[in-house]
Amino acid sequence: MTDVTQDGPENALPAFAELVLDLTERIPPGRVMTYGDVAEYLGQGGPRQVGRVMALYGGSVPWWRVIRADGRLLPGHEHRALAHYGEEGTPLRELADPPRVDLRRARWDGRGIPANTPHGRD
Repeated sequence: MTDVTQDGPENALPAFAELVLDLTERIPPGRVMTYGDVAEYLGQGGPRQVGRVMALYGGSVPWWRVIRADGRLLPGHEHRALAHYGEEGTPLRELADPPRVDLRRARWDGRGIPANTPHGRD
């Protein structure tokens, strides 16, 4: 199991958390990845581990771009997420109540990350 809380010097960000946060920063505006997409792209952990990283460390990155597999907004952060989605033009499901991200149109597969970056797969 991937440890998301401790694997290095005190006050250092765990290696898995660094990978998750780095990838989150690279998701283009208006696009999203699910927790499972992030784990699959990185080749380690799973949706729960990615969610844990985002809960513990995700405040400094565009957290609204990593979402649940059903497209629902993060409970308790819906208004903030909706504001970001509006600014970025993230596709939403028009008839969904409460609002959901339209994964068919907004999902990003990680292509386009330059090959010279630590996680590039062009």
